[in-house]
Amino acid sequence: MKSLRTIAITLLVGAASALPKLLQQPLSDVAIRIGKEKGVGHFSEWSRATKKEFLIDWQAGRESEWAIVQGNEGGDLDSMTAALTWAYHLEHSTQNTSNQLKAIALLQTPKDGLDLRPENKLALHNSQMTSGHEDVLTQDELPEDPETLAPKLRGIVLVDHAEPLRKWKKAKILSIFDHHVDRGAGPDAEPRIFEKTASCTTIVARTMLDELEKLPEEYHMPHELLELILSAIAIDSNGLDPDDATDTDIYTSQRVLKRSNWANRTLSDVMEHLDDSLSDAKKDLDALGLRDLLRRDWKGDLVDTPSPRTPTVSLGFASVPYSMDEQIAKTEFEELFDWFAIHAAWTAQIGVDISIVLSKYKTKDKDGQKNKIREVVLTVRDDVRIDQEQADSLFKTVKEALEKEKDLGLRPWHRVQELAPRQMVWTHESGAGRKIIRPIVEDAVLAWD
Repeated sequence: MKSLRTIAITLLVGAASALPKLLQQPLSDVAIRIGKEKGVGHFSEWSRATKKEFLIDWQAGRESEWAIVQGNEGGDLDSMTAALTWAYHLEHSTQNTSNQLKAIALLQTPKDGLDLRPENKLALHNSQMTSGHEDVLTQDELPEDPETLAPKLRGIVLVDHAEPLRKWKKAKILSIFDHHVDRGAGPDAEPRIFEKTASCTTIVARTMLDELEKLPEEYHMPHELLELILSAIAIDSNGLDPDDATDTDIYTSQRVLKRSNWANRTLSDVMEHLDDSLSDAKKDLDALGLRDLLRRDWKGDLVDTPSPRTPTVSLGFASVPYSMDEQIAKTEFEELFDWFAIHAAWTAQIGVDISIVLSKYKTKDKDGQKNKIREVVLTVRDDVRIDQEQADSLFKTVKEALEKEKDLGLRPWHRVQELAPRQMVWTHESGAGRKIIRPIVEDAVLAWD
C-alpha cells in the first residue's frame, strides 16, 4: 500500500502537469471548468465594466462623478432589478449630453447573501450574468464606509425604498421611486414618485421608457434587462393576477414585452410562466438553516428616540416563510432555546437592540381550505446600546403598541409560557406583513422615552 506522502506527491505532480494544458484553453472555458461562467451579452458586459470603472474612479478620488442607485437592504428581485434598470438608464440616456452621468447599482446585501434568494439567482442566470454575482456591486464590496463615501458622491437614487438608511443620510438624494409610504425624504428629488403598484420596477421601467422614447435617438436596450424587468414585475404581481396587479403594472409590462425577445408571445403566457418558475425557486429554501433564514430578508436601521440617555437604537426586521415550529425544527437541538440562541447570535453580530421576526405559513382546516397564518416575534437586547432597565421599558412600549392595534388581532403563541423576559411571540390572521407592522414599531420606538 502506498504511503500518504507518496499519494500526495503523485496528486501534486498530476495537477502540475495538467496546469499548462488548462492555461492553453480559452479563458471562458477555464472559467467554466473552475465553476465560474462569464456572462454574455451587452447587459452583463455593461454591468461588469461599470463596476470596474467605479472602483477605478474611487481609487483616483473621482467619487463625485458617480450616482449610486440603491434599493432596500432586503435585496429582493424587485429592489435589485429596479436599481440595475435605473442605473443603466441614467448612464445611457445622458451619454451624448453635456451632463453625462456615471451611475452604478448597489445591492445593499453582502455577496454571500444573494444566493439566499434563489429567485434572484435564477433571474440573473436567465439574464446571462456572470455566475457568482461578479457583475454586480454588493454592500461588502464597497471600498469605503457609506458614512464617509456618501457626501463625496454626486448623489444617490432610492428605488423600492422610501428613505435612505442612516449611514447614507449625508448623500444628496437625486431621485426616489417607491411603491410604499412616503416618509418625507428628499423633498427636492427629481423625479420623486410614490405610487401604488405591485412592483417598484414597474414605476422605474415606465419612467425609463417614457424618457427613452423622447430622446432624439434611442440607446440600445439589451433584451436581458427587459426580461429581468418582466421577471421582477411577474413575481411581485403573481403573474399579473387581477387581484394583485394594477393597470400600470399591466400596461408597463406590455410596453416592455414589445421590446423583448418574447414579443411574439402573449403577455399572460410570459408573465404566468415567469411567475411559476421564479415562485418555485423562491420556495426552495428547505436547505437553509435558521441563521440564513433570518438574514435572507433582513431590513433594519438606526432610529432616533427622544430619550436623552439613548438617542439612537438599532431596529431590525426579518421575514421568514416558515412557522416558528418549523424554524425550531431547523435548529441543531430542535428546541425553543436553540431558536433564541441562534437569533441572539445573529442580532449580536449586527448590533441590533430590538428585533422583529415576521413568519408566515399556510394550514388546512378540516374542509381542506387553506388558511394563511402569521407570527410576530419581538425581542429586545440589553447589551448593545441600552441597559436592562431601558430594554425592559422599550420592550413594554413596543409590545403594548402592537397589542393595541386591534386590526392585527394578535393572539399569544401556543408556547408563550416558555418564553424568557423580553421575548414575545404572537399569531394572527390579519394578513398584515412588514409594510404595516414596521411603521407601528418605528412609531413606538420614536415615542419611547
